[in-house]
Amino acid sequence: MSRTLTVLIAPDSFGGALDSVAVTSAIAAGWSRVRPNDEILRRPMADGGEGTLAAVADALGDAAERREVETTDPLGRPITAEWLLLEDGAAFVEMAAASGLARLDPGERTSANARLASSRGTGDLIRAALDAGARQITIGLGGSATTDGGSGLLRALGARLLDRSGAELEEGGAALARLDRVEVDGLDPRLAEVTLIVASDVTNPLCGPRGAAATYGPQKGADEEAVAELDAALAVWGRGIEAATGKLVADLPGAGAAGGTTAGLIGLAHARVRRGVEVVAELVGLAEALETADLVITGEGRADEQTLQGKTAMGVATLARPRATPVVLLCGALGQNAEALDAATTLAVVQPVIDRPMELADAMADTDRLLRAGAERLARSIGIGLDLARP
Repeated sequence: MSRTLTVLIAPDSFGGALDSVAVTSAIAAGWSRVRPNDEILRRPMADGGEGTLAAVADALGDAAERREVETTDPLGRPITAEWLLLEDGAAFVEMAAASGLARLDPGERTSANARLASSRGTGDLIRAALDAGARQITIGLGGSATTDGGSGLLRALGARLLDRSGAELEEGGAALARLDRVEVDGLDPRLAEVTLIVASDVTNPLCGPRGAAATYGPQKGADEEAVAELDAALAVWGRGIEAATGKLVADLPGAGAAGGTTAGLIGLAHARVRRGVEVVAELVGLAEALETADLVITGEGRADEQTLQGKTAMGVATLARPRATPVVLLCGALGQNAEALDAATTLAVVQPVIDRPMELADAMADTDRLLRAGAERLARSIGIGLDLARP
């Protein structure tokens, strides 16, 4: 009989199919079917974007309280969105919860709406955390529908954006083209008293060919004309922040995250940026779980050369490296130049879970079964290896 193992399961979401909590559950179920006596540690992971709130809430259990806020979606429609109050008095806000692209139906992802989309709803979540007495607020960026530089968020917290006549600008990124000045006197004074952490792995600047509009605008519905318009408007926003605060934010690496929200938070709210995967690892207690793990299973929807550039799965593997804990990456499929993963010393095995030729839509609909079956195969192979290694 093979010795029992402590298996740490810490995957990212399989985008469009299952969030990381569901991925973790599927892998755990498949593994336990073959090796029911092993101890399973569940630490669903994320990088700060959509799905992070669910991962943190699942990992922390009773130590994280889900709270609801009546707010608005990117197009100003009333919604209810969640944030987390942690037992140590910190808070976690996921931008996608209120201002996410998933809040819009596919048919609503148009150039017109890309110009109008506002991050105001996320500002309401931050204000709720302040009202609850949070002394540290982590804001997970990613998956936003907005390209407004975080201006809507900051307006919800008291900033005023005025045109030459002194009138308030409308919501959305396109309106920033008419910005004359930013008034910060009305900003919630509690922002100066809390620690604001932006969790993001994006390195894009605010504007230009690699900026927020050019890089992420098309996936939010912006056509070429709208991208150019939004990029120019964000440049005006960057100058407005500089005039109001003296801070040069436009060219900072990562300023373009979530439609330029990082630029607004650094410029007006004194936030600091940290790698999303590291922030989430701390929140879910990944390092503590690694101390006792014999094996780590991580995962992502597609493994390719981009996996090596700091994606969640590689972040998990990097944290496991000092402990020499073997890491297996389960993925939906292998992508472009996936052979580069063979040279990654942090990964012991990269294993796709597809078990027959399938169309992408069919594979996504069948992700739960594929993960369970893939985990079963992995568990059997691990068991064989342990049996062969016995003296």
